[in-house]
Amino acid sequence: MRLPPIVHHPAYSVPLPEGHRFPMGKFAALARLLEARGLFDERNRHRPEPADPETLALAHDRAWVDAVLSARVEPAAERRLGLPVTPAVAARARAATGGTLAAARLALEEGIALNAAGGSHHALRRGGAGFCVFNDLAVTSLALLAEGRVRRITILDLDVHQGDGTASILAHEPRVTTVSLHCRCNWPARKQQSSLDLALDPGTGDRPYLELLDGLLPGLLRRTAPDLVLYDAGVDPHRDDRLGRLALTDAGLAERDRLVLERCREAGVPVACVIGGGYDPDLATLAARHAILFQVAADLSRRRLPLRPRRSCPGS
Repeated sequence: MRLPPIVHHPAYSVPLPEGHRFPMGKFAALARLLEARGLFDERNRHRPEPADPETLALAHDRAWVDAVLSARVEPAAERRLGLPVTPAVAARARAATGGTLAAARLALEEGIALNAAGGSHHALRRGGAGFCVFNDLAVTSLALLAEGRVRRITILDLDVHQGDGTASILAHEPRVTTVSLHCRCNWPARKQQSSLDLALDPGTGDRPYLELLDGLLPGLLRRTAPDLVLYDAGVDPHRDDRLGRLALTDAGLAERDRLVLERCREAGVPVACVIGGGYDPDLATLAARHAILFQVAADLSRRRLPLRPRRSCPGS
């Protein structure tokens, strides 16, 4: 079976204080599960370069970048972030952001690639929030545009929470379309304005969710005509997630991921995936939930559909 590229770094999992509610161990658990299922090995394993300060500063104030990388973040900023900014947490944030950038570059060559982390969509230009240190989606978008690798990007955020940081950072970047499909009654209380926001009522289950998504995708891809889709495949819309308020099942998540990847493939648009949120306290259950995306991607990669030829970009 042909396997899609998977980006992973050992730094994705780092120690947190005992009892911390962010399930940091899920990244290592996911990697082990993918290896056990034969979806992740030397054939498709990619280790990213951590994002450098200049690249991070494309999306973030340099004062925030410097504070994180020196592990000298003020206590009030740590409280907003929800994480202690230790040297290990700073290194993890650099690695995860570099992982999304690496997955995007691989997707432009291969058609699809996945980062086994990423989706830190709450991080704002001037600071972190909601367990998100650096906004890997915004950093990746601005880096690829600056390199002239792409002309247009669509960020499809299907995490249960609105991608407020992504929307805010990219609000004045017309080359990036930000789309957020989220629960209307969930954190953050103060939403930002994405290019397109679709807010769902609590308790929305598989059928209405999937009907909405399937009706959205073809027209969205035609209108935005992206050279790349960045797909945030958070599993917190699951009915059992402790921080989500939607009601998708495992089968619903699988069909969601299949719809996104198939529609992008049919449109000839490369897609780079990140895993986004997921907060089940049982790490084995949570890793299995995140692994759904990787299984769907592997199944679809058995048949390669042609990518739409990309226009040459200025400076390329």
